Amino acid sequence: MCHCCKPATGRRGLLAAGLGALAVTQLAAPASAQPPARAAEDPGAAFARLAAGNARYAANTPKARDVSAKRVRRAAGQAPYAAVLGCADSRVAPELVFDEAPGNLFVVRVAGNFVTPEGLASLEFGAAVLGTKAILVLGHTSCGAVDATVQALQKGNDLPGSIAGLVTAMKPGIEPALKETGGDLARRALEANVRHSVEVLRTGSPLLSPLIQRGALAVRGGIYELATGRVTML
Repeated sequence: MCHCCKPATGRRGLLAAGLGALAVTQLAAPASAQPPARAAEDPGAAFARLAAGNARYAANTPKARDVSAKRVRRAAGQAPYAAVLGCADSRVAPELVFDEAPGNLFVVRVAGNFVTPEGLASLEFGAAVLGTKAILVLGHTSCGAVDATVQALQKGNDLPGSIAGLVTAMKPGIEPALKETGGDLARRALEANVRHSVEVLRTGSPLLSPLIQRGALAVRGGIYELATGRVTML
């Protein structure tokens, strides 16, 4: 902060001002259309709704819905109740996995479901501006990014292009699993990667941490089982 800045315009003041401006933009809507209501208003209800939706998906009994019915409302604004940090894997689509309609989930996806600066900024926006009540870090079985990281750490594989950057980014979360014994290494690495991202989100953000501390937001991890469609919470 420069010498001429007043205390009120420090980092927290600037964050508050910036978020206020974003909130005004987000809530501005035509008078003829009101934004949809949030489907869950606290972390417990948010995770319960995710679990119920996943149970329907795994049982192949999804809700019948007309996605066009509330299109005008969604155009007026959004009120997602939960955010999902998921893998880019084409077999894991959060809206399907949790049997949700458009507008209910704020989704960030990257191969390996780890926290990037851009992903963190997106999740901060979801919580601080859009009001999401839960963040779920969603890993999945047979994750190519996790397997590639394990192999690279074990054998020093020279991965092409920018793929090597995935290994660098995922190493802090996965490397400890290689030093453990017993059980399945692939599963240990998968869970360790998710838990590391959960910890980064819980402790590494000046916007998320206060929300978590006062109970307005919760961050958890889960593993999507490709063979069954079920999400196992960690």
